[in-house]
Amino acid sequence: MSEHESVVVPYVTHEERDAAMIPYFAHEGEMARMERVCRRLWVVVILLVVCLVGSNLAWVIYENQFEDIVIQQDADTWDGGSNYMNGTGEFSYGARETDH
Repeated sequence: MSEHESVVVPYVTHEERDAAMIPYFAHEGEMARMERVCRRLWVVVILLVVCLVGSNLAWVIYENQFEDIVIQQDADTWDGGSNYMNGTGEFSYGARETDH
């Protein structure tokens, strides 16, 4: 459509407009239906939140029944030297090099 073309809008008379209007009782019925749907959706949202909290609570209770055990083990070489990582990314074991 170019800039100079006009759009033709059909003329609607008052009688045609009034005939196309929805009766009030139909509108009330539709609004009552929408209120019921919204109420049901709120019930579903609340139920889902309760289920989420219950599920998370069940996992916390399940995981808390186990005792955390911490084991500390010091690694040492046979001659008392410690293992450490030097700047090259290789382990230096602290043991003396021996000729085989």
